[in-house]
Amino acid sequence: MLEHIKLERFTAFEKFSLKFSPGLNVFIGENGCGKTHLLKLVYAACDVSAGQKSFADKINRVFLPTGEQIGRLVKRRTGSSTGSVEVSRSIHVDGQRKTISLRLSMSNHTKEPKKATVSGAFKQWQEHHLTSVYVPVKDMMANAPGFRSLYSLRHIHFEEVYADIIDRAFLGTLKGPTDKDRKRLLEILQQSMEGKVITRNEEFFLKSPQGELEFTLLAEGIRKLGLLWVLIQNGTLLDGSVLLWDEPEANLNPRLMRTVVQILVELQRLGVQVFVTTHNYNLLKEFDLQLKPEDKALFHSLFRDEERNVQVASFKRYEDMQPNAIDDTLGQLADREIRQQMGGLGQ
Repeated sequence: MLEHIKLERFTAFEKFSLKFSPGLNVFIGENGCGKTHLLKLVYAACDVSAGQKSFADKINRVFLPTGEQIGRLVKRRTGSSTGSVEVSRSIHVDGQRKTISLRLSMSNHTKEPKKATVSGAFKQWQEHHLTSVYVPVKDMMANAPGFRSLYSLRHIHFEEVYADIIDRAFLGTLKGPTDKDRKRLLEILQQSMEGKVITRNEEFFLKSPQGELEFTLLAEGIRKLGLLWVLIQNGTLLDGSVLLWDEPEANLNPRLMRTVVQILVELQRLGVQVFVTTHNYNLLKEFDLQLKPEDKALFHSLFRDEERNVQVASFKRYEDMQPNAIDDTLGQLADREIRQQMGGLGQ
């Protein structure tokens, strides 16, 4: 599984190092602290193990800097500067566990991905295929018809994660019967959605006892559950795979958060490495309530130090997180409400 990421002068990060949990990783932090960037970097590293793109090219397509100039991803400063990304993972070779790394370095003057330097154990990285899926904040299930053809034929300004998630959703089902673990998760989602997902002519439908409803007519929260159902049903999310989900709470009713967290916790118990970003207290509290002591989970709090550099603190329990921008804001709201009730201004 993925073990570690190290960044130097990359986007929001000056010097940054983080060890991952092999199970569940939950990221919180104020806007601009780089949570989404971390997920995109991890996804790029995973995806190149299965494809023909170079690490530099995948990062460029996932971040999509203006003019596709990869050097623009180097943290801005006056004059010349260099930046680097290093992602490490564990593999098994001849029955023994081994850590390998993939590294990208470039300057702020590097324009083309092929001019960036990729080093590390790239051959071994690709020899050990790592299945991964990145779920962006914006739902793409309703926009699936024709999108892949358009993306492959025309230059449209969409990060590649949007095309990739549609590709993952359209994968055919695995041969043979559905195993009991996947069947159990599918049944949980079907109960919450009150149906199952089918596809026809590159269009997704929710099939229920009342009929078939196209995804363009479904609430976005139901579409999120539908996407999870599809990825589990087609075997994308199996033991040894990686799921990266940016703000699963977006457009999700709080009642459905319990189902989403239940599925994510169960997936990590089944051997899926999960990465999630969130700004939502309810989602975090669901993780806190559903996780058991034996679960492999880490809560990562991203924050800026006195010099405005992004740092991280990791904790096994949500209640131990410090700093915690979400809890701090809730506390401030409670204080303002008390002052208002006591005749103050509520400011």
